[in-house]
Amino acid sequence: MGFAQDRTAPVVNTRSGPIRGVIEGDLAVFKGVPYAAPPVGPLRWRPAQPHRGWSGTLDATAYGPSAPQAVREDDPILGGHGLPPFDEDCLTLNVWTPATDDARRPVLVWIHGGAFISGSGAMPNYSGETFARNGDLVVVNLNYRLGPLGLLSFASDDGAGRGNLWLTDQLAALRWVQDNIAAFGGDPGNVTVAGQSAGALSTAALAGHGADGPLFRRAVLQSLPLAMPLATPAESRARTAAYLEIVGAKDEDELRRVPWPRLVEATAGLLAATTQWGHWTAPFMPVLDAGTAARQPALNLLDGPGADIDVLIGWTGEESAFAFALGGAYASATGEQVLRRARDSFGDGAAAAYAAYEAARPDARPIDVLIDLTTDELFRKPTLEFAEARAARDRPVWAYEFAYRTPAHDGRLGAPHCLDLPFVFDNFDKWSHAPFLAGMDTGSRDGLARTVHRAWISFVRTGDPNHPAMPRWDRYDRLSRTVMRFDA
Repeated sequence: MGFAQDRTAPVVNTRSGPIRGVIEGDLAVFKGVPYAAPPVGPLRWRPAQPHRGWSGTLDATAYGPSAPQAVREDDPILGGHGLPPFDEDCLTLNVWTPATDDARRPVLVWIHGGAFISGSGAMPNYSGETFARNGDLVVVNLNYRLGPLGLLSFASDDGAGRGNLWLTDQLAALRWVQDNIAAFGGDPGNVTVAGQSAGALSTAALAGHGADGPLFRRAVLQSLPLAMPLATPAESRARTAAYLEIVGAKDEDELRRVPWPRLVEATAGLLAATTQWGHWTAPFMPVLDAGTAARQPALNLLDGPGADIDVLIGWTGEESAFAFALGGAYASATGEQVLRRARDSFGDGAAAAYAAYEAARPDARPIDVLIDLTTDELFRKPTLEFAEARAARDRPVWAYEFAYRTPAHDGRLGAPHCLDLPFVFDNFDKWSHAPFLAGMDTGSRDGLARTVHRAWISFVRTGDPNHPAMPRWDRYDRLSRTVMRFDA
């Protein structure tokens, strides 16, 4: 019997105990489901631990707290997400399913981005309802530890110790999916993990795990910053030492007694200390760690168990506009400033590179050159190199460029980082707070969203993004080098 006829609250037995969800339209939804022990008290800065379970039936009708983070309500691109409450006890996930039956539907696990300092599975724009309803999928999204609580590393020179706590959280969530998703109508043998930005880096890092084979069959990597490598243990320890100084704590034991709001507040100081002009930087970066991430994440998808994972990967046309287009210090950038930045990448060839970028765009300003240069450097060029490497190994990979430009802010953003998200989820009603979507022609916008959303559904279901309402999208290979361009 479908949920449209049966309005009783669904109950599912998980390995930790029974949970009661809620019916939303024609879907069963379970929110705030614990997938690991609360990382509080003695478990702060410890790898994710199994949850002890519960007696009775757990109410799973409201989102759990989001990971502690700073909130900016006046962001000129994304707006504010307004997601309190925040709490260290944040290791929960959410499930959307057409039915809690034995249909063994394909499973989509979404990992949010946010530079490892922001984001949440409770954000309305990451709701799994469109994918579950339109694709007959079981959808899971999750919270994981962010900022200092998830990324401070106490690893030693050999990479041993404790780094990448955020990754231990995500691994625990994937193991929860393996153990429990069949009870929600999903197929644990047909899991796709997808993410954008930090979520894409997470997805690639997760591909290196699974001693008995990968934990998932397919990966969607949106705006993966491949040119931002994981930190070495020494680099990460230096970052931790700088953070301790900002907080005013002498060691980990003293830091352990600091309330989390003060820990989050100190992130701003670390960001200021690590920012370089014209470089897209993050205050906290994952670390090469023998126990969790022994190599750069993209390598996991080239050999080893992750090589057999189907991959869909791409970038937006002007990724770096997100970081630079609206910042006052960048809008008035001079050619000499951008040329100095170009020397960091091109050395003695900086002037020729600047001239080439300037010639490639009509009426290019210095800020346009900076945006194009850094978009290529961080995203497009390494993504194409990754696709070449997959193709050379005859591993399936589909590549795309999302080039639909937003008219918001007088068109200065082009197709920035994150613009693909409402098209992928096809849920513009959940993005009404986001200034970067203002002024779009709804006809072309909605038509493109249907096309992109259906391509992602097809990939999750079959490993191939093609569907009848779009041109043929061939795999990337070394002869054709096919890249699907999404535009108006």
